[in-house]
Amino acid sequence: MTANFMDRALAEARAAADAGEVPVGAVLVDGTTGEIVAAAHNRVERDRDPTAHAEMLAIREAAKKRGEKRLEGLDLYVTLEPCPMCAQAIAFARLRRLYWAASDPKAGGVENGPRIFAQPGCNHRPELYGGIAEAEAATLLRDFFKARR
Repeated sequence: MTANFMDRALAEARAAADAGEVPVGAVLVDGTTGEIVAAAHNRVERDRDPTAHAEMLAIREAAKKRGEKRLEGLDLYVTLEPCPMCAQAIAFARLRRLYWAASDPKAGGVENGPRIFAQPGCNHRPELYGGIAEAEAATLLRDFFKARR
């Protein structure tokens, strides 16, 4: 089941690449029913919005659909380790689990960089699962940036 949701996130990442965006995709899933509540990909360039990361867009969509700021019981599947901004939003949203594909040694905020969930001031820590479909996500990112150089 986990692979299916990450496959959907990878499809979102490919759509981002096709649109000229950094290829990151995210899917929010109800951890009880398995229903996909929201899906998004990066839209920073299109929206001219530095916060339009896939994770942020999926969280916004799910919060709007549910009419709630806390999204307890939802699991996030994302193709790249969330940045510090997105990691903090995940904590604020009270997501149950976070699954990611590729690690981000330069700009990550979960297992790299500031490690948001390990900070004393972080009031919520989701369960963390990294490395799911890592090779495919890393290849997608590498090919995207190689084509731009």
